[in-house]
Amino acid sequence: MTFYQRLVTETVDGQMALASTPQIQDGLTGRISRETYIAYLTEAYHHVKHTVPLMREARAGMDEAHQRFVEALDEYIVEETGHEHWILSDIKNCGGDAEAVRTGAPRSATLAMTDYAYDYIRNANPMGFFGMVFVLEGTSVRLATQGAEAVAKNLGLGPECFSYLTSHGALDMEHLTFFQKLMDQVDDPADQAAIIEVAKAIFERFANVFLSIPHTREVAHA
Repeated sequence: MTFYQRLVTETVDGQMALASTPQIQDGLTGRISRETYIAYLTEAYHHVKHTVPLMREARAGMDEAHQRFVEALDEYIVEETGHEHWILSDIKNCGGDAEAVRTGAPRSATLAMTDYAYDYIRNANPMGFFGMVFVLEGTSVRLATQGAEAVAKNLGLGPECFSYLTSHGALDMEHLTFFQKLMDQVDDPADQAAIIEVAKAIFERFANVFLSIPHTREVAHA
C-alpha cells in the first residue's frame, strides 16, 4: 500500500463524518438557501485567507531533507494566492455584504480549525500541513463538481456567484493528482504519522465548520 492509499484508508471515518453533515448533503443537491450559501462563503473566506500564510509557515519550518516538499509548496503558493478575493466577489454577486465579511470575524469552529493548523505547523511537524491540503482540496472538488450546479439551478444564481467553487473543480482535480504523487514520496514515518494525524483532526474540525453554518433544508424546485 502506498502512503497516499494509507492516508485515504486511515481517514475514512473522518471523511464519512464530514460528508454526512446536513449542510454538505443538502448543498450537493442544491437544497440550501441563499443565506446558507453566503454563510458558507463567509466561512470559506475566513479559512481560505489563511491558506497561503499557512503554506509559508510550513515552508519556513522545513529543512534541506524536505526540499521537494518546499518546492511543492512554492507551486501551491503561486496558484493559491488571491483566491480569497474570488470568494468576496461571489458574496457580493449573491447580494451579500462582502466588506462586512472581509472585516468581520469567523465563527469559532473556523477559528479553531485554522488555529490548530498554525499550532501544529509551528510546534509539531510542518509536514502535517499536507494533511490539511488532503481534506480541503478533496472536499472542494466534490462541492465544486456536484454542488455548485445544483445550488445555482435551485436558487437561480448566475455563474458570477460561483467563481470560487467552479474554479476549484478543475484546478483541484489537477492538484489531487499532483498531491497523490507528492504524498507517495513521503518516506519518513514521522512525517507520515503527522500528515495522517492532521488529516483526521481537520476532517473533524471542518465538519464542525459546516455544522456551525445556520441551515434549514430547502425544498428543491421542480
